[in-house]
Amino acid sequence: MSYALPIGFALFLWWFATGLIFWLDQLPVRTFKWSVGAASLVLAAALFAIGALSGDTSLTGVYASFTAGVLAWGWQELSLYTGFVTGPRKQSCEAGCSGWRHFGHAIGVNLWHEIAIIVVAVSIAALSWGAANQWGLYAYLLLWAMHLSARLNVFLGVRNVSEDFVPAHMAVLKSFLTRKPMNLLFPVSVTAATIGSVLLFQEAISAPGEEDRAGWSLLAALASLAVFEHWMLMLPLPVEKLWQWSLPQRRDAAKSRNSKPVHFDYTPLKTKLSP
Repeated sequence: MSYALPIGFALFLWWFATGLIFWLDQLPVRTFKWSVGAASLVLAAALFAIGALSGDTSLTGVYASFTAGVLAWGWQELSLYTGFVTGPRKQSCEAGCSGWRHFGHAIGVNLWHEIAIIVVAVSIAALSWGAANQWGLYAYLLLWAMHLSARLNVFLGVRNVSEDFVPAHMAVLKSFLTRKPMNLLFPVSVTAATIGSVLLFQEAISAPGEEDRAGWSLLAALASLAVFEHWMLMLPLPVEKLWQWSLPQRRDAAKSRNSKPVHFDYTPLKTKLSP
């Protein structure tokens, strides 16, 4: 149970939080300000908890700090996919755009999002710097690494780009999804994630106390999810079934939106694309 409980907890937290974000970002646009507002309060609470628990090495402190780190990351995902924190570029790339120019456009679409990730990471590190309980920081950094690796692989080219997970109002992101049998980064990414998972499980097995076993097991479960997520990019698996409860028909959801402020209108229908 000392291993099964934290692993099960990490898997459930990842699955439920991901599904909740999918569900929120397909609601009518008028609800986004409330979703992001509530998520911002959760982010503030998570940061407070990480700081308050930085000296708490109890089992409860480990779980709470880890959860706070995951919730802080959830704000990043929700703020991106609702369109609140994206980047200065709002347009898809024109046909034929490739290479470093295409990569620069991808950065332009996500620039504020990437900066926000760094700001929160620095905040968490400052709140728990040198403290005994840094499980929230470890969780956040691990999720960041998973996110960065997956996005680079999708940009370079994978078999399953998972377009169904991109909400209609963020269709601009689809021009940066590349479908290929393989890219050179993928073997490196999946190998690194696998090695990282094994090392974290070894730390969990060799940990002297229940608290450390739980902490390393929580991180090992997240790292294993990174391996799973990377293989989902390549294998023909019905990934959407994992979150079927949170993914109603995207097209129907988009039609039901009766308010589309300019800030959220990222679908390039009429605007001539800039270089």
